[in-house]
Amino acid sequence: MSGFGRCSVAMIFLVFMAGASEAQFMRQGPPDMRGIWNPVVGAGAAYEMQAKGSEKSSMEMAIVGKESVGGKDGYWMELTMNDSRSGGEMIMKYLYVLDAQSMQISKMIMQMPGSPPMEMTQMMQRAGHRTQSADIRNSAEDVGSESITVPAGAFSTEHYRAKDGSGDFWLAKNVSPWGLVKFQGKDSTMVLTRLITGAKDKITGTPQPFNPMAFGQQPQ
Repeated sequence: MSGFGRCSVAMIFLVFMAGASEAQFMRQGPPDMRGIWNPVVGAGAAYEMQAKGSEKSSMEMAIVGKESVGGKDGYWMELTMNDSRSGGEMIMKYLYVLDAQSMQISKMIMQMPGSPPMEMTQMMQRAGHRTQSADIRNSAEDVGSESITVPAGAFSTEHYRAKDGSGDFWLAKNVSPWGLVKFQGKDSTMVLTRLITGAKDKITGTPQPFNPMAFGQQPQ
């Protein structure tokens, strides 16, 4: 799998666009973001992504809340992509808790266009669980400081090269939640297009237990 495949959240949405099932979700698991975890409530970033042979797509990620989980700080990170078929937004929301240098997901909620929000069951969370590092510096080489320009503007970044050969990352301290300004893999790219401020929760309605048959129903 390419570095883009590991760091892009597009995969999780495509599972549900193709017709979700509990088994599909458990095989796919949550997205594996990489950077330096820097959650700031109300802050986020918008990106343009492109994989070789595919059209460009856009994604937003933002920190929309904070709560205590077992005495530790948990942050709600919301991921949004547009669904070209319905003209609406697909939203995935994760409650991340930092445990040492690893990210743990305490809760997951999703909302598809025209459907009520759904909370993933504990069984699905355990089956799709994949621990991810909160700091790419543990598995990357520091190439040095670089000033780069992306659609969001000019940034002073630190350039890291993943030791697994998946790609290069340019990170900036003022970009939340992962610091990512640019990713360049062998067959894919991801670039920052806009910084988000004042981010609010886009999930509407009371989350229900996950039920793939509920897609297309109006939110309650």
